Amino acid sequence: MKRLFAISITALLLFSGCGEKFDLSVFESEKTGGNVAGDTVYVKLTPEWSGFSNPTDIIIGKDYFIYVTDTDNNRVVMLNQNGDILSTLTVPKPVKIEQDYQLNLIVIAKFDTVVNNISRSVDAVYKINMVAGGHNLGSAPVSRILPRPGSGVSASDLRISYTGISVFYNNSFYISRTGPNNTSVVDPDNSILSYQKSPSGRDTLLGRLPAIDPNGTGILSANGISSLVGFDKRNIDFILTLKGDNSFRVQWLTYVVSSLGEQYELKLSPQGGSDLMQINKFTDPSDVTIDRSGNIYVADMAKDSVYRFNQFGGILQKLGGAQNFVTPAGIAHYDKILYVVDRANGRIVRFRLSTDT
Repeated sequence: MKRLFAISITALLLFSGCGEKFDLSVFESEKTGGNVAGDTVYVKLTPEWSGFSNPTDIIIGKDYFIYVTDTDNNRVVMLNQNGDILSTLTVPKPVKIEQDYQLNLIVIAKFDTVVNNISRSVDAVYKINMVAGGHNLGSAPVSRILPRPGSGVSASDLRISYTGISVFYNNSFYISRTGPNNTSVVDPDNSILSYQKSPSGRDTLLGRLPAIDPNGTGILSANGISSLVGFDKRNIDFILTLKGDNSFRVQWLTYVVSSLGEQYELKLSPQGGSDLMQINKFTDPSDVTIDRSGNIYVADMAKDSVYRFNQFGGILQKLGGAQNFVTPAGIAHYDKILYVVDRANGRIVRFRLSTDT
């Protein structure tokens, strides 16, 4: 039987209760997976995990539990690695989820409010304190990050959508958003927002990432971001996917510090011969996950496919077909198993490389 925990939940709660971030060496030594010489095909594992309604995202948490945004059932679901549901939390229309190194869940969902005597539902970002809830979703305190509590609902809140979350080793995080108004130089709708913890432990908005073009159709673009994913490493690199008018719909941004300053640059360039950066390689990329060996997995909903690339962007594998999944909305990877959110069929399907069985 597969080992459920790499470290005990008791130890996790002790670390988190002190308000400290995890030592990333835990993940380097315990999380495994990756490219294996002689890979052949993916084998579907049984049983499939069903009972979801229009699920959209999945993660393997820093606590090694599995979390799913069960969108049309208006809930976040916590499962163990056998697929057993451990707890749930009612959240209106959750679509994206991540977990920081203090075990807080960050969720993009909806917020119901009244504007000018009219009921409105706007995009929102929530934080769920799993430690305070004894690692039970049903009793975990929930706070709202966006729209900022006490500030009311602005005109921009009514038009924008939050689309991705990326967390980093120091518990800072990014939130991507999209919207139709991008004429402002200071605050365009298409942006990536940067948050950092203040000395008091509050999440503080630092502003939007500079030098990311809100209307760009090429590299370093925020035009129609559909997801963000960071690395389990001591850096603030991330990969974004785009649904906008862009020839390069999956981009790896690396943070570079030089004598000229500090900024994000493209890690894999279109001129470098990378399969990942081929023009129009993807149509509707929805999610990315990265395994311990640095292999990159991309789900493309329009092509009903999941692609696997090595850390240099070279194509290794393609998995798809209606017999496997339809509209893959989210993906995760852990312990040589690939998890795919089969959105159209309301289930989670799992795969393992035949060379790993």
